[in-house]
Amino acid sequence: MTTALSLVHQERPDGTRLLAASGEIDISNAADLAKALQGALERTTARLTLDLTAVEYLDSAGIAVLFDHADHLELVATPLLMPVLTVSGLGDLTTIREGGA
Repeated sequence: MTTALSLVHQERPDGTRLLAASGEIDISNAADLAKALQGALERTTARLTLDLTAVEYLDSAGIAVLFDHADHLELVATPLLMPVLTVSGLGDLTTIREGGA
């Protein structure tokens, strides 16, 4: 059974590319996240902002995808996800900013 995950590509007025995720990221849809990240990164030479502020759950499969692309990402996450991202070590590879509720 696939867990609900929504991924929306956006381009800000300054040209910054953003991928906004909402729902849950787990083993059932981590490949969808990887595909969306790859597609977004192919369209830019700059870092991609991945907005996780609407993500309610992130498991190790999702974290693995983030590690695969960490050198090209900037993450924005809620206080709920910040400990998971920090303990995983992603903060050593990319910028993680707190945002959202």
